[in-house]
Amino acid sequence: MKHKPEIQTKEDVLEAVVENDVKFIRTQFTDTMGIIKSWAIPSEDLDEAFDEGVMFDGSSIEGFTRIEESDMMLMPDPSTFRILPWRPKEGAVARIIGDVKLPDGKPFEGDPRYILKKTLKEAQDMGYSMNVGPELEFFLFKQDSEGNPTTELTDKGGYFDFAPLDMAQDVRREIDYTLEHMGFKLEASHHEVAPSQHEIDFRFADALTTADNVITFRYVVKSIANHHGYYATFMPKPLYGVNGSGMHANQSLMSQDGENVFFDPNTPNQLSDIARYYTGGLLEHIREFAAITNPTVNSYKRLVPGYEAPIYITWSDSNRSSLIRIPSTRGKGTRVELRCPDPACNPYLAFATMLSAGLDGIKNKTDPKEAVTHNIFNLSGKEREDMGINSLPGSLKEAIDEMADSEFVKKTLGDHLFNNYLCAKNKEWDDYKARVHQWELDTYLSIL
Repeated sequence: MKHKPEIQTKEDVLEAVVENDVKFIRTQFTDTMGIIKSWAIPSEDLDEAFDEGVMFDGSSIEGFTRIEESDMMLMPDPSTFRILPWRPKEGAVARIIGDVKLPDGKPFEGDPRYILKKTLKEAQDMGYSMNVGPELEFFLFKQDSEGNPTTELTDKGGYFDFAPLDMAQDVRREIDYTLEHMGFKLEASHHEVAPSQHEIDFRFADALTTADNVITFRYVVKSIANHHGYYATFMPKPLYGVNGSGMHANQSLMSQDGENVFFDPNTPNQLSDIARYYTGGLLEHIREFAAITNPTVNSYKRLVPGYEAPIYITWSDSNRSSLIRIPSTRGKGTRVELRCPDPACNPYLAFATMLSAGLDGIKNKTDPKEAVTHNIFNLSGKEREDMGINSLPGSLKEAIDEMADSEFVKKTLGDHLFNNYLCAKNKEWDDYKARVHQWELDTYLSIL
């Protein structure tokens, strides 16, 4: 069954369950770090789940609640119902994403989906809605004889390569078909720059739908790859010496009557003041929320010079060495592309902080300064300093320290999620810092 876009209500879902012989529903949400949590319920329990929620133990989820206040419930969102095409058609399996609630029905303030909804409400109060179009990159590696992931390449292809260099094209094609059956509108699917690296882009949508789609996308890619004996990873930099994987985020604001407020045909570059201020807000706050868009130790091994990763806090109409690029499309397609996020991020939190930063820029009329038109990678440190060009944090530690001092991020995420996120990331950094890594052994063991 191909997903019907008209499925929006409880009644639509219950009808689709009967029509498609669905026996089990995988209820899903993400923890603070963006990892999918899921369990199955029988289809006959779905009606009650819509009305009363599905209870679970929140104390077992990263960043949620303490053991003494562990009872939580998931309220399924009918618009997220999708049948899993790779499962048998008889006795089919579907999935549905939900909102985490407290036992009294109030939203749980540590639910990443709630944080995005709350930020979208702030935008709505200002007269805007947010559209996002992400570009997700990932690697396909071979599994070992026991099914464990390796970093053994599946091909030696490069950007836009085709068979025989792109040996995993059949896997990518099946991923494309599966996504389309689940309601995605794909815009591009191709081999990326690094060997075994791929990119699939899907059409922009409102920010909440897009965040749900990112979660679904990662779930589908990993599932289909596994069925073919491959392992798909969204780790930002799994291989030394080649490009890492990013998640460029194309974003725009729409007015209540559906007009793109970033477009102004009467300015030299056809960008509105709102677009400029939004861009200014992103540039002003990006160091504070980099720990959200680039959330792992490994993220900062992608954000280094020499591999097309944007690390300099500038904007440009065309320059891909800038952190923010304004693609050439104008009119309804006018958008701001933030190029630093990676696919390991929690999309709900990433989109919430991006939007909040942009709205802050609009409120305060933040000037993004002049666009940088030349290749920043070719500038010396002194030249960048003279031009006032700052850089993204150089490590997860630097990023979480910036976030810890940020009242802006704290206000966006709320106290609960802000504190739990920092706690988890500080533990991650401390664990990394205490480990002896292979580079240290290779560099020091034989000479000291």
